[in-house]
Amino acid sequence: MNIYGSIFRRFLNPLWETRLRKRPTLSRVAELERTEWLSHDELTAIQTRAFRALLDHSCAHVPFYRDRMKRAGLEPGDLRSLDDVMLLPLVRRPEASENPDSRVSEIGPAPVIKKGTSGSTGTPLTFGYEWESEYWRQAIRLRGYGWAGYQQGSRSLHFWGAPVFPKPPVHKRIKVDVDHRIRREVVLPSTLRGDADLLRVVDAIVSHRPENIICYAQAGGDLARFINARGLRRWRDIPVICGAEKLYAHDRAAMVEAFGSGIFETYGSREVMLMASECSAHDGLHVQMENILLEVVVEEAGRVRSAAPGESGEIVITDLHNYAMPFIRYVNGDLGTWKKEGRCSCGRALVRLASVEGRVTETLRDAEGRAIGGLVYNAMFASLADTVREFQIVQARDRSITVRVIPTERFSTSTETSIRKTHEAHFGSVPLRIEKVAEIPLTSAGKRQPVVVEK
Repeated sequence: MNIYGSIFRRFLNPLWETRLRKRPTLSRVAELERTEWLSHDELTAIQTRAFRALLDHSCAHVPFYRDRMKRAGLEPGDLRSLDDVMLLPLVRRPEASENPDSRVSEIGPAPVIKKGTSGSTGTPLTFGYEWESEYWRQAIRLRGYGWAGYQQGSRSLHFWGAPVFPKPPVHKRIKVDVDHRIRREVVLPSTLRGDADLLRVVDAIVSHRPENIICYAQAGGDLARFINARGLRRWRDIPVICGAEKLYAHDRAAMVEAFGSGIFETYGSREVMLMASECSAHDGLHVQMENILLEVVVEEAGRVRSAAPGESGEIVITDLHNYAMPFIRYVNGDLGTWKKEGRCSCGRALVRLASVEGRVTETLRDAEGRAIGGLVYNAMFASLADTVREFQIVQARDRSITVRVIPTERFSTSTETSIRKTHEAHFGSVPLRIEKVAEIPLTSAGKRQPVVVEK
């Protein structure tokens, strides 16, 4: 029995969060655990009320959206249902980046939490949000992680992010360390993936005995392959929550072998944090509808329409509780597909994404210039997992493609033949080069970029 975890959840955490800090996070989690079982119509009604309130505020007090509405000839009253959202113009990153001051509310709340993106799409973005939005984000995270069995106060291992340089002052490091200890969290940077680094993670799993592992998706895959290849598993099944990157089939398969069948994919972004989570049914990712309006859209001949279930489109987000610096119909650069409507077998009616397919910037081109999703190689490499440890696809400006692979000892000419056949089936005469490398560098954010399209 997890006595400490029970005491933490029943007494210590409520005393700290609710009584002393006066934060509504825990009560909001309880409300979310109620609303997740509502009907689709009831959930849509919650979204509609939140969206209309946000739009009223933004049109009155946020210059960026007030001007956009005026140019579109729209008034807030023109949008009575979520279907009317399509009347609003999309906001792409260059527009949002041009004048960040115009996106700030004139009357408050102030954006007290300020962040920025790394600019992986070529356009860095600064943004902010208020404390109320932060409480929503934390509550959504706790609910989404809870579907994977995560509970505050239970032992967890976080294989996440990069080491912080320069190191914070000593008093801050002590504060963070104490907080992790109280919450029984072990945090190890996922950018460090040499054999010695991965062995340290394995040792931490053995000594800490985590009840959940939270990791970058592809870092978890690397760790699992390291464990499997060396026969290092010495634990019962551990649920693994994957985020920050797409969870590929070959990484999931490796993690199932290393940790058991409870592998859970999540989808989020720095701008709004957690947006969708996989439940125990493992049948798509439930969108966190109470906090976000998520669309998948297709643009054809200058017109925008909703994508049909199973049809790939651009992901568009509206953060329903960020009044300080709103995101309304913001195109975040990701591609996704919907599952068909209907309750999941878990009983929840929250809408589901079938998959998040990667970045728009990862779209490759064939010899005639037709767009081809960068994940066309994924299924092939899933079947070659015993011969290829890692891969990266790079398309140069002249459209030639380089496939970089870290081979295993079982790599052979038949592996190269499979790669060339897949390439020819999708790209025809586009030149192909296969490079065997010892390492594929991570991005500055500690992520692996499986598809690179040179600009």
